[in-house]
Formats: sequence, structure tokens, C-alpha cells
Amino acid sequence: MTTEASHPLYTPLSVPLSERPPAEAPPAPAPRLAPERLRNAVAAGAGAVTLLWGFQARPSARLDALFATGAHLSGLLAGYGVLVLLLLMARIPAVEHGVGADRLARWHALGGRYAFGLIGAHAVLALCGYAVHARTDLLTAVGDLLGYRAIAAATAGTGLFLAVGVTSARAVRRRMRHETWRAVHLGSLLAAALGFVHQLAGPDLAGGLLTRWLWSMAHGTVAVLLVWYRIVVPLRAALRHELRVEEVRDEGPGVVSVLVRGRGVAGLCAEPGQFFRWRFLRRGLWATALPFSLSAPVRDDTLRITVKAIGDHTRRIRRLRPGTRVLASGPFGALTAHRRTRRKVLLLAGGVGITPLRALFETLPGGPGDITLLHRASDEAGLVLRAELEAIAAERRAALHFLLGPSDGAFDPLAPRALLDLVPDLAAHDVYLCGPPAMSRAATVSLLRAGVPASRIHSEDFDRA
Repeated sequence: MTTEASHPLYTPLSVPLSERPPAEAPPAPAPRLAPERLRNAVAAGAGAVTLLWGFQARPSARLDALFATGAHLSGLLAGYGVLVLLLLMARIPAVEHGVGADRLARWHALGGRYAFGLIGAHAVLALCGYAVHARTDLLTAVGDLLGYRAIAAATAGTGLFLAVGVTSARAVRRRMRHETWRAVHLGSLLAAALGFVHQLAGPDLAGGLLTRWLWSMAHGTVAVLLVWYRIVVPLRAALRHELRVEEVRDEGPGVVSVLVRGRGVAGLCAEPGQFFRWRFLRRGLWATALPFSLSAPVRDDTLRITVKAIGDHTRRIRRLRPGTRVLASGPFGALTAHRRTRRKVLLLAGGVGITPLRALFETLPGGPGDITLLHRASDEAGLVLRAELEAIAAERRAALHFLLGPSDGAFDPLAPRALLDLVPDLAAHDVYLCGPPAMSRAATVSLLRAGVPASRIHSEDFDRA
């Protein structure tokens, strides 16, 4: 059972929604870059790099020249690919809010495979080209090439990229501590720097002043964006807003809500449906930034998250004490009202995935019957924030259904027919979906079969980012 809330801003049983302070209106949100525009920009950049290679290529039928030409193209594209990967993870607000952290993480993972493939192709082609040109065997060619400092730097960088790729594999990452995985990933910054040193010494850049300047400017710009948005902006926000834990409240078995209060919190421009990366400055928690979505709109300079204990870090959160300093980086994510395209909206949550949808359930504009919330859980104990949801539904005259039962039960409440029984005009809705990965995948398939276009199914797994 959920316990009655003690904070007046989040106590639906004692304070009706109509009598609560209104959610703080944030300043105008940051510009949003549409996913299609980002894809087109990345593709245009790859085309420009290819043109750069084409202008400098010297056609030749000699075998060593053919190997060298292929090595130059793959090397330039690999360097460009690494820059794109770093840019995707720079946490630029316009990109994060327009594309979404979950989609960015998927693109980053896919782009990493392409980039590493290009790095491997560059190494093999360059090695073969040198071996043919020097008329020597491959092992001797390896020894000769490693004698060049720029090539030795590139080899070290490739080793670091390989370590990042191996630890990013799902089977490996599940067995690693989060801090270890993050530390290995930081090695990609050093790898990119080593690759840049190698590229400046290469034939495609060394011979042209303008080309070297453009390539250096591109790397410098990405470096500045990384430092600004991943270090300077979070530290500046920490000093400006002075966030501290105000209260930790039990919401049910293994679930707590944390209220964080600060100064001028509206200046964070947090929208319902978004998340922050939270760093609680206490022993056992300060070293890791944990992603949690807001489970209520911002009110009275107060942010709220609701956390389920599923690991060491989340279990420690319930022992936080009032006054604990908090660093919150964000907001991130695109699971917000701006994705809405239809008057009617279905919010579909699984387990603790209710947290961002609970905030949207309260704030999405709509009259009676326009907003429907389905909350999937294995039993009543898994219905997080149930009392608040019921109060919101009553106040707004919105539809609310709790779908209970084991995930491996004979009846699937998320099957297409079951969803259509609850929401007959489902195909006319926008759907916001948040839950465990397996549940989200199954629900997406059911929604598509029930006639909801893929473009109107909005989901985000912020834990990937």
C-alpha cells in the first residue's frame, strides 16, 4: 500500500488539485532539433568528408596506391565518425530535447560499430599498402609502422576504443559496476585525442593549411561543447540553485519519493516527462550520477523523484537525510507534451515507469475523456503512487485502469484485443509509453497491431543514456 504523503504539494488525499499551487511555469524551453535534421546534418558532414578525400585523391592502378587511397578515405570517415559519437553524448539541450536521450543512446551505439569498423578498415588497408610499397611481409610492416609516433598514438587510441566497445556489449556491461563502465568510457576521450594527433600527421591533412584548420576547428568545437555542457553547465546550476534533499518518503514496498528543494528551480526549465541525472553528495552515492525522471510537476522550488530499490545505489537513496547536497544535471529527454499530435492521449506505464507519466497525467491539457492512463503491475503492491493517480483521475475526470497480473500469466492485459476493449478508439490516440524494456517492447508490438501508427508511439528508456 502507498502511504499518505506528508508534503502539502504532493498530497492529493488532503489537498485537491484545484487548491494546490499551480506548477511553476518555466522560462521558454530551449530550441529542439528534430531527429530528421540531425540525421541529415550527419549525412551531409559525411558527404563533405568524402568530397575532401575526392579532391585530394590521385587515381592510380598501382596496388599500393589503391590500398593507400582506401586507407585515406576510411581514416577520414573514422575520424569524422568519432566526432559525431562525441557530439551525440555532449548533452546539448536542443539535441537532447528534440531527439531524446534514448534515441541518442541507440544512435551512439550503432555509430560506434560503424566507427570502429572504419578504424579497423583503415588500419588493415594502411598496413597492406605499406607492405606492398616496401615489398615486405605484414609482421615486418607492423614493426616498421609502430616506429612512427603518430601511428603508435593511433594504435594506442584504437586499443582504448576496443576496450570501450567490449565493455559496451550488453552481456559485459551487465556484469560491470557502473563506475567501472563510466571510467572505461572516459578513455574514449583520450582515444579521440590520440586519433587527432595521428590525423594531423597523415597525408590528407598535413599537406593543406585550410584542411588542417577546418579539421582542427571541428575537433575544437566538439571539445568545447563537451566541456561546456557536461562540466560547466552542471556546476553552474549547482551553485545557482543550491539543491538539497528536503524529505524522503516511503511510497510502498521498496519505493521512496525524494523531494529536493532549491532556489529558482523554475530556471532549470524542467518539463513533465523529463529526467535529470542526480548525484547525491553522501558516502556511497556521490561518485555516480543516477538518471531518474520527475514524478510530479515542479512546484514551490521543489523537484520530486520516485525511486524503486533495485540495486545498491537505489537502496542507499532511501537512507538519504534532509539537507544532503544534490547535483542535478539536466533536464534531459523528449517524452514531453511537445510530442503530442492528437487530442486524445493514452499513457501506458509499467511498474515504476509510471513516474514520468504521472507528471504528464496531471499536466497534459485535455477535457474529460481525453486522457487515459493504464498502469501495468504484477500485483497491487506494484501500483506506485496509486492514491495520487486516483485523485488526479477524479479531479480531471480522466480514465484510469490498473492492469494487474503476472507477466507470464494466461491473460495478457496488453494484448491488442485487451487494449481495444479498454480504449476502443485507440488508433486515434497518441501513446506515451514507459516501463521495463521487455514490457515496452511487447506493448509496442500490441499497439502497432491495434492500429496505432509507429509515429504516434512515444517512448524513452532514459536509463540507457
